[in-house]
Amino acid sequence: MQQIHLPTLGARYWAALCLASIFGANMGDFCAHNLGLGHVAGLPYLALALAIVVLAERFDRSVHQVYYWTAIIIVRTAATNFADFTCGDMKQPRLLVIAALTALLIAAVFAGWQLVWRHRSDEGGASVLRADAPYWLSMFIAGTLGTVIGDYCSHNLGLGDGGACLLLVPLLALLFAIARNGLLRALPYYWLTIVTVRAAGTVVGDLVAGRHMLGLALGTLVTGTLFVALLALWKEPGAPRLAHADQR
Repeated sequence: MQQIHLPTLGARYWAALCLASIFGANMGDFCAHNLGLGHVAGLPYLALALAIVVLAERFDRSVHQVYYWTAIIIVRTAATNFADFTCGDMKQPRLLVIAALTALLIAAVFAGWQLVWRHRSDEGGASVLRADAPYWLSMFIAGTLGTVIGDYCSHNLGLGDGGACLLLVPLLALLFAIARNGLLRALPYYWLTIVTVRAAGTVVGDLVAGRHMLGLALGTLVTGTLFVALLALWKEPGAPRLAHADQR
C-alpha cells in the first residue's frame, strides 16, 4: 500500500487495532453463523474483497486510511473463520495448531524481512508497518494464531471467556507498558504484540457477543460502530504524506 494510506504507529493505531480485533472476531462468527456461510464458504469472498481493496488502493492518490483498516477487518475476519475451521471443523488439537502457526509466523516474518523489508529499510523505510503482500500474509497467520490462543485459554484451560479476558487483557497491557521506550517498532516485538492483540480480541469479542451479554448480531454492530467512531473522532496528528511515497 502507498504510504499516504497507512496510519502512524502510535496510541491511536494500537487502540484501533484492539477494537478491530474484537470487531473482526465477531464478524467472523457473524459470517459463519448468522449469514450461514460456515467457516470455509466465506473465505473466497473475503479473499476477493481483500484483492479489490488492494487493487483499488493502487489508483487512489487521496490521503486517508480507509484501505488499510478495511483490509485489517477482512484479514481478521478470515483468520477467525480459518482458526475455527482448523480446530473446530477439522478437530485439530489447539496446542498443535498453536505450535505450527507460531513456526509459520516466524518463517513468514523472517522471509518478509530477508526478501522485501530489509531492502526497503536500507532505502530509509524502517517502519514495521508495511502493508505489502508479506505483511498481509503475516497478519493473517498472526490473526489465526491469536484466535486459537484465545480459544485455548477460554476452553482448554477452562477459564471461560471472562477468565480468559482477565488473563490476556492484562498481558497485553503489560506488553504496551514494557514498550513505552519504542520497543513496538522492533519487528519481533511488533508481531508478538499483534498476536496478543488478536488473542485478547478473540476472548473479549466472544464475551461481548455471548448470550448473556449483547448477543452476536448486536455485539458485532456495537463493536463495529465503536471501531469506526474511534477512527473518525481520534484524528491522527503528523505531517501529510507524499502522494508518490509507495510501500507496495
